[in-house]
This record gives sequence, structure tokens and C-alpha cells, in this order.
Amino acid sequence: MNEAVLQIGDAPLDETVVRIALAGALGMFLGLEREWSQKSAGIRTFSLISLLAAVFTILVLQTDIGESLLILGGLLVIVQGVLLAVQGLLGDEDAGLSLTTSVSMLVAYGVGSLVAAGFIIEGVTVAVLSSLLLVLKRELHEFAWGLTREEMRSTTEFAILAFVIYPLLPAEAALDLGAVTIPLEPQIIWLMVVAVAGIGIVNYAIVSTYGGRGIAVTGFFGGLASSTAVVGTMLDHVRQRPEAASYAVAAILLANAAMATRNLAIAVGFTMGAGTGTGTDADAGANTGILVEAILPLGAVIVIAFAIAGLTADWRESGSMELESPFSMKNALAFGAVFLVVLVFGSLAETWFGTLGFYATAIASGFVSSAGATTSAVVLYRGGQLSAPEATIAILLATVSSIVVKAMLAATSTNKRFRNQVAVYSVLLLLGGAAAVLLVVV
Repeated sequence: MNEAVLQIGDAPLDETVVRIALAGALGMFLGLEREWSQKSAGIRTFSLISLLAAVFTILVLQTDIGESLLILGGLLVIVQGVLLAVQGLLGDEDAGLSLTTSVSMLVAYGVGSLVAAGFIIEGVTVAVLSSLLLVLKRELHEFAWGLTREEMRSTTEFAILAFVIYPLLPAEAALDLGAVTIPLEPQIIWLMVVAVAGIGIVNYAIVSTYGGRGIAVTGFFGGLASSTAVVGTMLDHVRQRPEAASYAVAAILLANAAMATRNLAIAVGFTMGAGTGTGTDADAGANTGILVEAILPLGAVIVIAFAIAGLTADWRESGSMELESPFSMKNALAFGAVFLVVLVFGSLAETWFGTLGFYATAIASGFVSSAGATTSAVVLYRGGQLSAPEATIAILLATVSSIVVKAMLAATSTNKRFRNQVAVYSVLLLLGGAAAVLLVVV
């Protein structure tokens, strides 16, 4: 048995008596919601089930009694659960509720066994998550019943990407192109794709719920998934209602802020815990770690965008934005393809033309996907092929490209005031980011 010691104060949690007491307490915690809901099994029943599992597990681990005793206890809990389910079918209680109680009893048995075996954190986690599922019953049902067919399909596709493909990928690999060998971290690369797709799903839910209540939600959270989509929506608003120019400009500024926030999250989040790089550049590899150099430049863009939007927008207006789908497999794979192309060509450009070659690649890719360019720079930084200042400059160049392309799209509007304001404020964002870059580099 694993003799790992987890302590509360000075009391070790691997002591038998403490583990038994903890198992009973977690059983009471699981039974609390069932008792509050006035089900047939409540606090006492669930606590006794967890205690029974703890006792049987300790007997199996510390005596010659076989595992059959623990299995027998589990079977008894299952039989009791079946009897409760049958009682619910024959009585007035809903069959689904009886089944939930039956399964919860089996979970309580498993929690007691985990704690008694020394898996303290695992047992507590299962108990807390199970209790949360029971408490959020109404919210979860309303969420599931409200999903459209397209939303259900998108959720399933996302689950495949996140929970099926990701675990199958190797932690480390290398792409041999003859002239250069590019070190890759497939799991980290795929996790970035999943993270960007997950942001899109969260954005879809928020915009669908609050999109009509304020431009801040529409602009910022819409920009997390697709800042270009925000520009397209605002162009249509301004065409139909010229007086909406002030809040349309604010929406684009907030979309830029969201884009910079997303890039900053990628730059900092995916470099946490990065160790020594695996590339051939020893100096670059020795400098790997959290990419703190990106915080000030991207933070400047975010703050300036919020400040201008807050001072210039007419917040009495509101606008909604309809998103077709929360997530699409095609979009995720397209992002992954853009990212891989940027990574390969960025590495080749750096090998053939030095750092300036990768900078040119970052600028070009930023017009398509600033997130893809950012993830490329992060991966090369983690591999030791780019230093912290070089990776920061590449991320900023991609961010600049994204800001410029939105200004170019806004310039197609027939509303002179709208396109001029977008152009002027975009220049201010670029100047603020450039000043921050100088502070970091110099």
C-alpha cells in the first residue's frame, strides 16, 4: 500500500482511524444533498456505506482476508440500489431520481474505499464533484434540454479533440526536414488547439446569453473567438444605423483587447513550468520559463483599448451578434494546420535567414491567425529556438497584423466617421504596444 502521508496540522492522514473518520465524513457530505431532497437514502445511509467500504478495504490491505469481502460489500450496495430503483418505479418517486440515489450510494462506497487505501486527494475530489453534480441537477438539465442539434454535435466534436485525441499524442517528438530538425511537443501543441476551441465555446455561451445586453459582451467575448467576426457585425450595424458608429468602434477596440488577452494567455499559460529547452541553442534554452516579457506589451494594448472604448463609446446602445456554431471540427483542424505551417516555415526561415525570417513569418501569419502565430512562437521558445525577447517581438508582430487587418476591413465602410475613428484608435494601440516593446527590449 502506498504509505504517502498527507497532513492536517500534525495529524497524518494515513493513520487508520483518521482515514476511517474521513471516509465517514465524506459519506455524510455526499448524503447531505440526498437528505435535503428528502430521498429514501440520506446522510446516515451514505455515511454508513462509506464507513463499510473503509472497513472492508482496511481489512483487505492489513489482514489475510481476501478481496472477496470488498467485492461482496460492493455487490450489497448495488443490490440495495436496485431495490431502491424498483421501489421508485412501483411508488410515486421518479425512476430517474431513484437511479441517481442508487448510483450515488455506489459512489459513496468507492469514496470510502479510496480514502481507506490512502488515496485521500482522489477520494475528496470524487466526493466534491459528485456532490456538485447532485446540487446542480436543475441547471444541468436545463442546459442539456436547451442544446440545439448543432450545439450538441459541436460539444461532441470538442470532447473527441480534448479527451480522445489528446491522451493518444506523444509528449515529445521531432520533425526532421533534413536541413533542420524541429523539436515538437505534440501534446502541448494540441492542448493549444483545444484551448482556443474551448475559448470559442465559452464565448458562444456568453454571447448567446448576454449578447443583446451590452456592447462590452459582444465586442470583447466575441473577439475571443473571432475578432474579425466582430468587425463584420459592426460593419453591418453601421450600414443599417449610422448613429451606431460610436459603439461599433468600441466593439472593435474591445475585440482587439480580447485578441491581445487571448494571445497573452497563450504566451504566459503555456510557458508555465517550461524547463530547459531542447533546441541546439544553449543560451536560448537556458532562458526558458514563463514568458513575462510579453505581459507589458500585450497588457498595454489591452489597457489602451479598454480606456479608449470606455471614454468614447455611447453605452446606451447595445448590439447582438449571432454565432452560427460554438465549435467546429473544421475550424479546429484549420487552426492546427495554420499553426503547423507557421511553425515549420518559421523554423526554416529562422535557420536560413535568422530571427528576421521568423519575424516576417509572424507578420504574414498574423493576418490569418494571431493565435496561430503566438502558439508557434511559444513552441519555438519552449524548444529553445527563440529567446524571450525574440518570442515576445514575434507575438507582438502577429498582434499588430491582426489589428491592422481589422482596420483595413473597417476602411471598407461607407461611414467616414466610423472608418476614421477605427484607423486613429488602431494607430494609438500600435503606438502603445510599440512603446512597451521598446521598454522590454531596450
